[in-house]
Amino acid sequence: MLLKGLILGLCCFCGQIAAQESVTLQLKWTHQFQFAGYYMAKEKGFYKDVGLDVTIKPADLTIPDAFSAVANGKAEFGVGHSGILKERINGQPFVAMAPILQYSPYCWMVRDTSDIFHPRDFVNKRISKVSHNDSNELMAMLTRSGVNTRLLSVYNGDNPSQAWIENRLDAMQVYLSTEPYNMTQRGISHRLICPQRYGIDVYADILYTTRKMLNTSPETVERFYQASLKGWRYAMMNMDEAIAVTQILYAPNKSFHELAYEAEMLKEYIMPATTSLGHMSIPKWRLIADLYGIHQTEFDKVKASFIYKYQRPEQMELSWMLIAAMIVSVISIPLYLRLMFSKKITV
Repeated sequence: MLLKGLILGLCCFCGQIAAQESVTLQLKWTHQFQFAGYYMAKEKGFYKDVGLDVTIKPADLTIPDAFSAVANGKAEFGVGHSGILKERINGQPFVAMAPILQYSPYCWMVRDTSDIFHPRDFVNKRISKVSHNDSNELMAMLTRSGVNTRLLSVYNGDNPSQAWIENRLDAMQVYLSTEPYNMTQRGISHRLICPQRYGIDVYADILYTTRKMLNTSPETVERFYQASLKGWRYAMMNMDEAIAVTQILYAPNKSFHELAYEAEMLKEYIMPATTSLGHMSIPKWRLIADLYGIHQTEFDKVKASFIYKYQRPEQMELSWMLIAAMIVSVISIPLYLRLMFSKKITV
């Protein structure tokens, strides 16, 4: 009983040493199934199990720069688009940890009656304004099909969705699981022209941190990385539960049906049959560099510090071993003295 009590006390003491560390994850959009893996990591206790108290913050849609919160130190981790590589080239010390989407979810949406069936059909068409930061692949797809994008008529007005419905636009930039769902619900038939189908293969929804965070707290970064991927695996294996948690706790403004549609559309982007969750490769980042007009020599200069690789800090590991040895020693001395005292009485 005494030994059991001491072991329990040791566990409590170690628990106090490894107190919960508070960190913030900055999302790139408002709450929806797109970020369900992080919700599940938090709600199932995966972050807590590794000593992390995580705050998940939705994006402020009035601030177009999705990277500013992490760059300014307001969040330790963020979710961003493939333009993070260009940010790194331009001097932001970002570290790409894991792309949750293996392919870009951005597409062109055209009406079902449109004569646009292929990217080459965009010649002389009217398109919505495209962000060159988070969906550069849409314009690259057209350029590689021989379309001079500078000659296209670009709509810069408000409410492009309504303009598209009113036939003032031929093609509109959309997120795979959002605008198409809304149009389907309204009974408006459409087609999608997506970069992935035409060889434009880029990462999206990339989990990232900063070089400073990685240098000062490498184990925190690794624990967050592993717990986040565990959350995503759980979400993919338990999609109904993940949808329900998202709807009840994070996105009550969205229906279960809408979130289920989003989950169904994104699941093949998150865990395609031929790729493991969060996988990154140098060749694919080289293709992304080319897409953003980044010279390969520039990419080579930053690739080692840009792509996440955990290196266990040996000195930190040794210090924990010493602490553990000291705790065991402190506990063992009273036990040894009591044992010796008992033997003397017996004699």
